[in-house]
Amino acid sequence: MKRVLVLNHFAAPPTQAGGTRHVELFSRLSGWEATIIAANRNALSRNMVKSEGRLFRTVPTTPVTAKSVTRIVNWASYAVTAFVRGLTLGKFDVVYGSTPHLLAPIPAWVLARLRRAAFVLEVRDLWPQILSEMGGMSRTSLVYRLLEHLEVFLYRRADRIVVMAKGVETELTARGFGDKIVYIPNGADPADMKAPASREELRTRFGFTTRTGVYAGAHGIANGLDLLIDAVRELPADTDVEVVLVGDGTVKAALIEQAAGLPAGRVRFHDPIPKTEIPALLGAADFGLHVLADVELFRYGVSPNKLFDYMAAGLPVLTNTGGEVARMVHEAGAGVAVEPQELLAGLTEVADASDAQLHTWGEHGLQFMEQFQSRTAMAARLEALLEQVASRRHG
Repeated sequence: MKRVLVLNHFAAPPTQAGGTRHVELFSRLSGWEATIIAANRNALSRNMVKSEGRLFRTVPTTPVTAKSVTRIVNWASYAVTAFVRGLTLGKFDVVYGSTPHLLAPIPAWVLARLRRAAFVLEVRDLWPQILSEMGGMSRTSLVYRLLEHLEVFLYRRADRIVVMAKGVETELTARGFGDKIVYIPNGADPADMKAPASREELRTRFGFTTRTGVYAGAHGIANGLDLLIDAVRELPADTDVEVVLVGDGTVKAALIEQAAGLPAGRVRFHDPIPKTEIPALLGAADFGLHVLADVELFRYGVSPNKLFDYMAAGLPVLTNTGGEVARMVHEAGAGVAVEPQELLAGLTEVADASDAQLHTWGEHGLQFMEQFQSRTAMAARLEALLEQVASRRHG
């Protein structure tokens, strides 16, 4: 039995809210024993997270407050504790480091060197470019240049680079790393997203009484939910639509304040729920909302997990993410895609659509996921990659 160690600061098990990508992918491997090291604080709910069996292990990290410096300290604390935990787990054939931030894969590379294992780098966001486009960091600043050097350092030392978006593949290929790249996007299995009860029962459970759009995910600056609330504010008074925002994040309090003046029944906030409860939530909804801030990088550099969950559940979608995401939604015939600032037009189109049209969009999205984007297919691609790098390292 070959072994793979996965370092992802923000990984979550299905019993928690958040990113379950790695648990879902690595639990599907055959012939491999996987261990995922994640933080003991859930990135969305901020609840404490415990280890779950051999697959999912947590390490202590420092708390995060509204001050940005606490976030950086939290990142560093994970890098240190994940490294120490990795040292106690014996030898591995592959060490797989993911980049919710650039400090996370550093201990993965060091552990790979110490254990003479292959090092696979997974690029979730293009760092430090995301800091420039989202946070306004100057590209000429010392910190930015240091992060650029770290980014290239990791690319050069990785045996393979996993990307989750075709646009990132294009970008890194142009920078000379094309021979290392493997494309393994996010996905979802329709079998995992089947509603556990009748639609009527589920709508009663969640209190849905009108045409309801659901957003399930992080409430951060990057998610652009302020654009959604602004669009809802502009809807005509007789528009029969409610928006339900499920999750948590750094700007949730500000979003609640922003929505305070809206008519009753327009926007509702809901606490985060575990991934295991998402099929019930989506089974009660009429359409799924995928929203991001108006950032150029998001036009080519994202692999939207929540969008795939909606489609795998047979739910029509509304996205304001242009570029690759919009192209995929159009090609799949899975719903409505608009420009980042045009959510009002998107909400209006979904509100005016017939029940038959919503059903057609949902069915098309489901068929797309079954054919092209299932977790099972992505796990097979991942296993082939692991076998390849392990055999080269030991060959």
